[in-house]
Formats: sequence, C-alpha cells, structure tokens
Amino acid sequence: MKTLMLGNEAVARGLYEAGCDFVSSYPGTPSTEITEAIAKYKEVYAEWAPNEKVAMEAAFGACLAGRRSFCGMKHVGLNVAADPLFTIAYTGVNAGMVIGVADDAGMHSSQNEQDSRHYARAAKIPMLEPADSAEALHFAKLAYELSETFDTPVLLKMCTRVSHSQSVVELGERIEARKTYEKNPQKYIMMPGNAKKRHPFVEERTKKLTEWAENCEINRLEEGRDHAVGIITSSTAYQYVKEVLGDTYPVLKLGMIFPMPEKKIRDFAASVEKLIVVEELDSFIEAHCKNMGLTVSGKDIFPCIDEFSQNLVADKLQIEKDAAGIPLDEAIPARPPVMCAGCPHRGLFYTLAKNKITALGDIGCYTLGAVPPLGALDTTICMGASVSGLHGFTKALKGAADGKAVAVIGDSTFMHSGITGLVNVAYNESNATVIIVDNSITGMTGHQQNPTTGFNLKGDPATKIDLETLCRAVGIRRVRVVDPYDLKQTEDAIKEELAANEPSVIISRRPCALLKYVKHNKPVSIDAAKCVGCKMCMKIGCPAISMEGGKAMIDTTLCTGCNVCTQLCKIGAMKKGEEA
Repeated sequence: MKTLMLGNEAVARGLYEAGCDFVSSYPGTPSTEITEAIAKYKEVYAEWAPNEKVAMEAAFGACLAGRRSFCGMKHVGLNVAADPLFTIAYTGVNAGMVIGVADDAGMHSSQNEQDSRHYARAAKIPMLEPADSAEALHFAKLAYELSETFDTPVLLKMCTRVSHSQSVVELGERIEARKTYEKNPQKYIMMPGNAKKRHPFVEERTKKLTEWAENCEINRLEEGRDHAVGIITSSTAYQYVKEVLGDTYPVLKLGMIFPMPEKKIRDFAASVEKLIVVEELDSFIEAHCKNMGLTVSGKDIFPCIDEFSQNLVADKLQIEKDAAGIPLDEAIPARPPVMCAGCPHRGLFYTLAKNKITALGDIGCYTLGAVPPLGALDTTICMGASVSGLHGFTKALKGAADGKAVAVIGDSTFMHSGITGLVNVAYNESNATVIIVDNSITGMTGHQQNPTTGFNLKGDPATKIDLETLCRAVGIRRVRVVDPYDLKQTEDAIKEELAANEPSVIISRRPCALLKYVKHNKPVSIDAAKCVGCKMCMKIGCPAISMEGGKAMIDTTLCTGCNVCTQLCKIGAMKKGEEA
C-alpha cells in the first residue's frame, strides 16, 4: 500500500517494519515526531529519556539484550550523547542499533547549525542520509541490516526539510529479528586492554563499509545529457539539484554519507569536465573528494551557512528559473517569535527585567524571554548551561554579583542537564539563585511529557519527580514555589532569595497556557474612558494587547485572562478577567 508520510513518520514506519523493539529518545526539533510516531505501534516499547546520553545508553542496553533498538535526537543532542557514541563504536552491537539525528540548517529551532556528518567520521561509524520519505523508510530498514552485518551502530541523518516534508512511501510488513545475549567481556568491557584490541576492528570495519559503499544501490549515478558538469550531492540538496537541473547534468547521489566510496567517485569525476559538490553546511563531501586528489568546486560556489533552496541552487549554478520560482518582491512584515498569550513565564521575565537582574538563560520556549520588550535574558548556550554558568559567574566575581544574578531553566531542561549543575552549586557553595520555570510539560518541542509531569510517552501515569524534594536532596536548603501570574509574590521571592547568603531555588510554577486541561478566565476588558495610553500594559509583550487610537485594546480571541497586565495598570483601566 502506498501513502503520504512525513519523513519522520516514514523513519518510524521503517523502524517498525525492521522489527525494532525498543526506542528511547529525548524530544528535539526536527527529530521529535519519529519517536511520537513509533510510540503508536503497540509492538514497540517507546519512552522519553531524561536526556540523549541516557537514551543512547538505554538503546545500547536493549541491543545488547538482543532486541533491535533506536534512539533519536536533534543535532545538538548528539553532543550530549557523544560520550557513549564513541565507545559503542568500539564495542559494536548484538542486535541492530540505529541512532537517528536531525540537523537544522537555517536554525529554525536551534542555537547552532552544527553538521552531524562529522560525528560519523570522528566516531568511525556508518551514516545514511535519506532525501525523501521513501528513502527515510528504506534507509531505516537498511540501517539495521548494516548494523548487524558489520557489527556497528548506524547513524541515520535527517534534516528539517526531509523530516517535515511529505512524499509517497510504500508500506511493508513487520519482521521479527531477535537475538540472544551472550556474555562477552572482551567485546563489551572497554577497559584499555580490551579497547586496544577493538580499535583495529573499527578500522577494518571502515574498510569493509567503504567497499560496500562502492556498489550499494543507495549511492547511485543518475545520467545526464551534458557531461560538461557533474554534480555530487545528497539529502535535501539532491532534491533542489534535480528540480533545477532535471537530467541536464549527471548526478552522483550519495545515500551513505560515511564512509563514502572512492572508485565510484573517481570514475564519476573522470566522466565529466567539471565536478561540483552541492551540500548544505560544511564541505564534507567536497573535503573527501579533495583528499582523493580530485579537482572539485563546492564551497567556492555555495555558502556554508543556512539551508539551501531551489532558487539558491539555480542562482549559484547560473541556471534560469521560471518566474514561478522567484520570490515576491513585496516586503513581508517581520514576525519575531513571542511567548503565547497567557504564558506563565511572562510575569517572571517582566519582574527580572524590571529589577535589572542578570539572568543566565537556557534552552526552551522561555528563551523567548530574551526578546523585546522583555529582554530579560543575558545568555543562552546549551541544555543546563544556565545553572553551571551562574555558578562560574558568581564565583568569578567574588561576591560582586551577589543579589544581582539568577539562572532560569525549564523543568524538562532541569531534568535533562540542570541537576548536575545544581549539585555543583551546592557542593562548591556559590551564592546562586536558580529559578526553575515549571510549566508542567516540555513546551518548546510540542508538549512532550517528562519526568516531572507524572505521565510517560504514551500518556500513562508514571513516577513524578518532586522538584522541591530533589533540590533539597542535593543540598539546597532554601527552596520555594511561586505563581508567576502573581507579580508581587514573584518579585518578593526573587528579592528575598537574592538577599540570602546561600544558594537557593525558586520554582515558578504554572502550567503552559496551551495545555488542554488548563481552564482560562474570561478575557481582560478595557475601560476606554479611564485608559490614558501610558502603555504600561505593553511592557509585558503580550500578543493579546495592542494600541488603537491611543488606547489599549484586548484581542479577546487571544486573551486567557491571566490578569498579569491588570497588575501593571495603576489607574484601573484594565478589568480582571473573571473565572469562566
């Protein structure tokens, strides 16, 4: 049966058909839907792990037990999982193990444009790179075959456009491919003596995989009419090349991006007058070609930043495009991202900005607290960096920052990487105040459960981590909870904890306004006769508030009646939204 599927859904289908039994992931756009989709198959156990390192280690344990496994993450998540990745490359696998990683060229929802292909080369494990949904399904199944044939974990690299675009796939049947576990200390215990013996195996495996890459069907030559130019490409860049060029020039489309073939590339290069590599981000394929001594163009033509498009490829290759492919000339109004109406983080960030407090931020939808008019954050680095960074910030300034700096971290991010930073704060006794913004969900990636919500991936009741108890258990004596909708309570708590001469934690707790179970008040109303147009209500940056004719206006379709804005109106022009 044929059907349309998102790339991520197609990966999940491929995992299912290949007999995958165990999935552990941490949500991260653009990879999230793979795990959400695979969780719908009752034959597969699927879970959200606290972070990517845990997910990869759990997936390895499952493959060790003889069950085909998968762990999924976005590109920056692979950094978190790099520790086990490099050693699992040495041990190899029992049953097949596939590691899904999704890059985000263009940084639609990421803090960098990291190119994950480098991990394949550095860890010396194969990486497959599908260009559409059909290949996503096929490559997911193929990855297990390679994993078990060559005794290796396999990286399956997606990207935003392939993950989130639809194309036709053909569905197949599920197979069972289970193995038994046998104790093998020399293979799986990576103490130096054993690891030294495994390294030659890794090098030999790479040679064998390179030989396989020479003749595999996923590295294919597509003939063209004119051999003046030959294109080597992969992933979504392949789609742009084909849309722009059709069959004008021959194309070598690489489905295995590491290790890459050598003879196939040399033969292709010899068949064309000029060789061009079209690839997003870094010069990965181009560098391989140059290392082989080939004359090739790539990053001298194409940029190493941002994602490509049909128009960019046409422009760089100097190919004329139809008018339909040309962007409109009209200026499009900027639409910067903002926190949702009723977002519980808004009151907290207003308070921090009002009091001119340095706030080290973290990864989550609350990162939008950095956007004007709030402008409340000073840094955003990576998961958990706010807490660790605050410790270093306060220690380095030797008391000068006391009472003036905080860390802001979400509940899911705290479980991911914030706990160890808080342990460091307690253990090394920095006078740091950490604010955990607990909105009862993993908000940024689309409302996934986490260990603090009380539910698992499938929505079943699960152990709920008590943040207050956890913080006290690691050595923080001052722990308190505030409602960020209450500005006075929030401000008082921040001032009191910053004044204390010891580490503390404030938990800013209120559920995300978009959660289905959250009951909203009636919208706020404006008494136009009283409103003087002072714009105090605009300082919180709520999209439900605007100005018209010098008076404040409320969009009742957006307003959730959180009443934060009414606390800023000193003349009583804003009437609180009552309970619905």
